[in-house]
Amino acid sequence: MKKLLTVLLALSLVVSVFAGGSKEKTASNLIELEMYYYKQENQEGLLALLDAYMAKNPGVKIKTLIIPNDADATMAARAAQGKLADILQMQSYSRVHEYAAKGYLVDLSNEDVLKKVVPGSLPSVTYNNKQYALPMDLQGIGIIYNKDLFAKLNLKAPTTYRELENVCNVLKGNGITPFSGLLAENWSAGHFVTLVHTALLAEKGIDFNTFINNMNAGKGSYGEIDTAKLFSTMDFYAANMASNAGDMAWDEQQNDFVAGKAAMMVQGLFALPGDAPFDMGFVPFPVSNTAANNKFYADVDSCFGVSSQSSPEKRKAAIDFLTWLGTPEAQKLWIEGYKLTVSFTGADVSALPPAFTDLIEGVSAQGSYPWLFSMYPSVVFEEACKNGAQQYMLKRTTANDVIKNIDATWKAAK
Repeated sequence: MKKLLTVLLALSLVVSVFAGGSKEKTASNLIELEMYYYKQENQEGLLALLDAYMAKNPGVKIKTLIIPNDADATMAARAAQGKLADILQMQSYSRVHEYAAKGYLVDLSNEDVLKKVVPGSLPSVTYNNKQYALPMDLQGIGIIYNKDLFAKLNLKAPTTYRELENVCNVLKGNGITPFSGLLAENWSAGHFVTLVHTALLAEKGIDFNTFINNMNAGKGSYGEIDTAKLFSTMDFYAANMASNAGDMAWDEQQNDFVAGKAAMMVQGLFALPGDAPFDMGFVPFPVSNTAANNKFYADVDSCFGVSSQSSPEKRKAAIDFLTWLGTPEAQKLWIEGYKLTVSFTGADVSALPPAFTDLIEGVSAQGSYPWLFSMYPSVVFEEACKNGAQQYMLKRTTANDVIKNIDATWKAAK
């Protein structure tokens, strides 16, 4: 009996050693990836997406680095140190072009997942005829409005600038702020000025690519459109916000709109509140008095790339994650968790709120304006446009100085 116990004890020790060794091996084989992500408003959706992937792939752990502000400076510093995150969420067009030109991104042209995306989305991630990222969300910027409040006041969604003026007057006459502002942060004002500028390029018959090429060559000016109309539209927008709009950031804008204090927001559908106690609609911001000229500002918003600074093992794991994003399971999580359309062909968007149907139908009927800011040198949009528009709307700079600074920044960037 004593001998039997000795043998059993010895066997238990052997099993323990092997079990311990197995755990150690599993831990050592764990691939840890870092994902850079800048969309603070979608954090919950992102974490749910990552949890689902990691549950299916226990050998991979993905940590998030979320930097909503000063993201470009942070990532530029890390790139210079050779420490870019393994998976990079980027703005389409300019950021992809910049990072690809510097050799920071892995060429994904031959990855099967890119065969699943809408062909029209590929230019947003293409540099020198190669694809360096996976386009993810198709997004539009326009006016999100409170349909219940509009119906109560017998208002129709505006289709022209003159109609928008009338809507604002009726709202103010009923003690309601027309637009929920967001001027404590610069990004929303930056999107607005580029939205209006793009519409005015079209109004003047200036080809978008020609404008970008001329600016890049130092031959053009941001002020070659109707600048009086550009800045009067910005004045109108600011004048129809609450008086404390300069103190309002993301949360305050959302809260005022959901509470019914303001009837509209100029935002992308990523800002559609999930807790609003009323129906919402979505229309283009009407810059023109000709309805046919007023289109959604719609394009690929963000995309995911893989850092070339990562080890081969981590690159492979990161590409596997991007491949998984193209599966029906991941698309469903993205659509339901993010409340965003995806760039994949045949995606089921039936779970999205009706405002997304407004976008899809509007683009189908009238086309759309591209997110031209995505083709600007990143420093132009991130600094000159965002800061210039914000400071102008807060009455801290002049229209002339905004144009001069954008031109100078663009010239210096090239």
